[in-house]
Amino acid sequence: MESTGERRFWIGAGALALTLLASFCIVAFTMLLSSGVQSSWPPLAYLTRIFLFTIEQAVLSTILSVLPAIPVALAMARRPDFIGRPLIVALMILPIGLPVLPAVFGLLEIWGRTGLINDLLASLGFSEKFSIYGLQGILLAHVFFNMPLAARLLLKALERVPRDEWRLAASLGLPRGSLFRFVEGPAMLRVIPGIAGLIFMLCVTSFTIVLTLGGGPANSTLEVAIYQALKFEFDPPRAMILSVAQLALTAAIFLLLSRFPDPEEDRRGATGRPFRPDAASLGARARDVGIIGIFLLFTALPVGAIAMAGLGSNLTGLVSGAIFWRALTTSLVLAFAAGILATVVTYLMARAGASSAARNAGPFAHLFRIPEFMLLIPPLALGSGWFLLLHHVGLAQGAGPTLVVLVNMCMALPFAARVIAPELTTHLKRTGRLAASLGVTGFARFRLIDWPVMRGPLFTAFAFAAALSMGDLGAVALFGSDDFITLPALLYASLGSYRSTDAAGLSLILGLLCLILTLPSVRLDRPKTEEAA
Repeated sequence: MESTGERRFWIGAGALALTLLASFCIVAFTMLLSSGVQSSWPPLAYLTRIFLFTIEQAVLSTILSVLPAIPVALAMARRPDFIGRPLIVALMILPIGLPVLPAVFGLLEIWGRTGLINDLLASLGFSEKFSIYGLQGILLAHVFFNMPLAARLLLKALERVPRDEWRLAASLGLPRGSLFRFVEGPAMLRVIPGIAGLIFMLCVTSFTIVLTLGGGPANSTLEVAIYQALKFEFDPPRAMILSVAQLALTAAIFLLLSRFPDPEEDRRGATGRPFRPDAASLGARARDVGIIGIFLLFTALPVGAIAMAGLGSNLTGLVSGAIFWRALTTSLVLAFAAGILATVVTYLMARAGASSAARNAGPFAHLFRIPEFMLLIPPLALGSGWFLLLHHVGLAQGAGPTLVVLVNMCMALPFAARVIAPELTTHLKRTGRLAASLGVTGFARFRLIDWPVMRGPLFTAFAFAAALSMGDLGAVALFGSDDFITLPALLYASLGSYRSTDAAGLSLILGLLCLILTLPSVRLDRPKTEEAA
């Protein structure tokens, strides 16, 4: 329970954050709508092709990510004592914290024209080389990022199956097929729609992967088309039309996704070490080891290629350059600023939402969930609208860093909200009455009661938001210049000019920085995994 003064303070602070966030988005879209007298409507054939390709690559990426994740999750669930299992579980989370550009470099080292796979095919007598550019490259990169995520969420669902179900299945002597039909299948089926929807949403809004591996305008998605309309054609009305099309698509996906259970909140019954009669035979062990081995090769080889190529590059010469330190400093400042803003805004709105819900404010309380929906809004459209406004008033010079920070903050809000909001709601329910009975209010309550519990989630949200900003290329690609460059922009320039040695070193450095920031997420996830195992 909260005092009236506390409730008013938190609702007021959250309302202020909500107003500023909503105003930032509304002003950007208003400027894009009014940016030209004559609307530059794209040809219907062009718009249809871009729209259909966006859906096509997202559907294929989702299918190719979810289907292979099922046998991986089943194999991992059957082997709770597998040697190195905690490391494999951490590897499932690794692609989430790995920036896109270093991952693309790792994939090029394995699947590129001179990569490991093509060298192997040539040694076997195949003259036709695999091309990583085009639709196949986009799908490959999306699967690399999203298949481990799908496997991890499916594994969580299997680990939450009540122990009584396994006990009953073992007492009935159910064979493997029946175990899948009556125990494993239903557990995964409840979360597969949510997982597929989440991956589909991520692939629809994918930018860097399509930009680097698409191979040309024929394989552009809505997000890349927005970037092209603004960066190369400077056609804001066309960018606005494309943004509305993407917003409508992502909103439809989000509404459909809301009808299914959240894959990360599907908790049922008491769990424990299951009885697995289907895991005892030698054939089952060999099959599971083979599946896990293939998963490790697919996931770990690009990561290992990044490390090996980076260590083999001229790191000393790279870090001795003035442009590297300028890009590093810029990246760190932008990342920390975006991380702090995203964490503060998310906390204020989550706290206000909890206070409003306790007051039975009805629909008003749901307004504070806006950070969860920011994934629907194209980040390039936000930055472009504000850049046009500042250009009109003569303040565009030097506005790039500020816009990048604000856009990256908006991009990180949904992820920060998923970390902070559930923990804060649970904490307030547990401690509200006790704090009220002790008369602990205001800053004293935050310092003595809230901070000791919430500092872990707050730091995790900050670290993840900072890592996202550190590895982001989207906003920087639009506003970057010779005087304003970040590590991702420097890496993209190295890849574009075929300076593979510099790209290898930058990939290693950028990847290590972002992985260090996301280590708290891995540590928080590991105890639950080991306990469930």
